[in-house]
Amino acid sequence: MPEVTVPQPAPAATPASSPGRPKPKFNKRKVRQAAIAGAVVVALAAGGFLLYRFLTKQDSASSQIQTQAVQYGTIQSKVTGSGNAKAKESAAITLTAGGTVQEVFVSPGDTVTAGQPLYTIFSQEAQDQVTQAQAQVDSLKKEMSALLEDASNLTVRAPFAGKLINVKEFQPDQEVTKETAVATLVNDKKLKLSLYFSYAYEDQIHTGQSVQVSIPTAMGTYTGTVEKINKVRFISPEGAVHFEAVVAFQNPGTLTAGMNASATLTASDGSAIYPYENGTTEYYETREIVTKAAGPVVSQGNLMDYADVSAGEALLTLGSSTIDESIMSKRKEIDEAQKKLADAQKGLSDFNAVSPIDGSVTSCTLIPGTEVKSGDTVVTISNTANMVVDITVDDKNIAFVQPGLTVELSDWNGSTFAGTVTAINMGAAESQNGMTNYPVTLTVDNQDGSLLAGMYLDYSFVASQSDDCMMVPMQSVKNIPSEDGTSTDYVVFIRADERPENAVDLEIPEPEPGESPDYPSPEDGFYPVKVETGLNDDYNVEIKSGLSGDEEVFVNYLVESAYG
Repeated sequence: MPEVTVPQPAPAATPASSPGRPKPKFNKRKVRQAAIAGAVVVALAAGGFLLYRFLTKQDSASSQIQTQAVQYGTIQSKVTGSGNAKAKESAAITLTAGGTVQEVFVSPGDTVTAGQPLYTIFSQEAQDQVTQAQAQVDSLKKEMSALLEDASNLTVRAPFAGKLINVKEFQPDQEVTKETAVATLVNDKKLKLSLYFSYAYEDQIHTGQSVQVSIPTAMGTYTGTVEKINKVRFISPEGAVHFEAVVAFQNPGTLTAGMNASATLTASDGSAIYPYENGTTEYYETREIVTKAAGPVVSQGNLMDYADVSAGEALLTLGSSTIDESIMSKRKEIDEAQKKLADAQKGLSDFNAVSPIDGSVTSCTLIPGTEVKSGDTVVTISNTANMVVDITVDDKNIAFVQPGLTVELSDWNGSTFAGTVTAINMGAAESQNGMTNYPVTLTVDNQDGSLLAGMYLDYSFVASQSDDCMMVPMQSVKNIPSEDGTSTDYVVFIRADERPENAVDLEIPEPEPGESPDYPSPEDGFYPVKVETGLNDDYNVEIKSGLSGDEEVFVNYLVESAYG
């Protein structure tokens, strides 16, 4: 700093004494005041000078150009971010019903293995839930079985050979419900006749005995057989007691039900046995045919009154759309009921729980003899031997991430860990602000337990690398508008004795007083040349073309003030 000289006031001359006048006395107080006044004047003068120099010192500021030679080396482009660590495996047992704690076998901090008993709790409520859920599943399965049986009966068939009567009319696509009457099928190949005989002939009439049936309207006699004997007590108006005998005989094709008939049997002594009174012929068998399923009418067979049909012949066919919907609905009900049963069974198993994984007990709230309620989380177990860290990688760098990639992790204390990419969830990508982020899962070996759950970690991995490349400091690369004004070009100012062939023209504005220029000028010995850049890290930029490699490049200005 230049030496500052402050002018001092000259000492006043001592006036000559007038002859004949007395010499004045010396006044010390006045001298002291004069000295103080002089010192104040000096201080004010010096302060004003220094203030002036301070306010005008920027005009004296100087700038020194910093340069650096082009270097060769390796540049890595790294992707960085952060995530939180958590246990790779964890299990929490939450009760689904209340109960009473009986025994507890573990405490917080204990190491357990999969299958190791944890505690026992008695819960009648949990047992009842399983019983009810099982009953519901069984009931629904029975209903499903009935539906499947209905599905196999969409075609209505004749159960035996015979003749149709009382046939109902159906239209195509008509919706038919289950148990809808279709027709009455009768077996008219044989006829039967019920007759009453006096108990006096009880020992003379037996099954299989030949009978002569007489039908007056047909003026014919037909041979039949006693098919059944019913020891009933039919009492006639005369007071006699009779039993019933059912006689069956072949229909020659000219007989039908409702015809008056009589019969004659022969006793063991050859005498004739007659019934109390005549009877009426009946069809040998009569069956009401009904649908066994619901559905739309698809087709009809020989469905007409008095039509002869054979056993198994198709009479009416229904479509499966209705029954299919019922089956699908029932299957969903069964699935839901089975899930409830599985949940109830799992809930019951949680009252006599074993460890689901290897790990350490991080919490246990159970005390023998106490009551627990539904929704209580009673034991938590974590396996921290392996930890996972969930990170996100944007769409510009996700292509560099592959399963097995090693990712460097570090905590706030500078401790480092090695993570391995084990999963990339491309389906869970989220887009925001024009960028898409992909969830990536890292697995970290944590056998020593140094990585704690919830720990905040920074991550980084090398996305790309350029070896033995030409590079310059990041500050050396300047952005300029392209010639067409639609993009950006990059230039580097190099020191040269004369203008290089690849130099470009730039308008470098004059700096304001006291300020450094933005760029060096040819007067400083520097020229801007256009370059093509590659990778960059936090300090350097790869130069792919535009420099030869032996240049000295401008970095920045080092500003030195005139006063420190």
